[in-house]
Amino acid sequence: MGELIRIAGTTDVTPGSGMVVEVNEKAIAVFNLDGTFYAIDNTCLHRGGPLGEGDVEGDVVTCPWHGWQYNVKTGGCVNNPSAKVTSYEVTIEGTDIKVRL
Repeated sequence: MGELIRIAGTTDVTPGSGMVVEVNEKAIAVFNLDGTFYAIDNTCLHRGGPLGEGDVEGDVVTCPWHGWQYNVKTGGCVNNPSAKVTSYEVTIEGTDIKVRL
């Protein structure tokens, strides 16, 4: 079981958006869906685009480079159901967003 690591504050990620954080040499995309936070690998499986910089609609983020889409809750790829990025367990402690690595 991994360690819980603070990646951001709850006010750092506005509702309906995402951001990219670097933790232990890993790029993680963190998203705020109406006050519930989710974290997935930041790197799109298609061509390495930054998922945390993509547009979020509902629970799907669209990679800004080539339009591949991922469910931010599960990491599952909408375009290719056999593909998936890692999703991380998120815990909120006070105003800290933490992920288990």
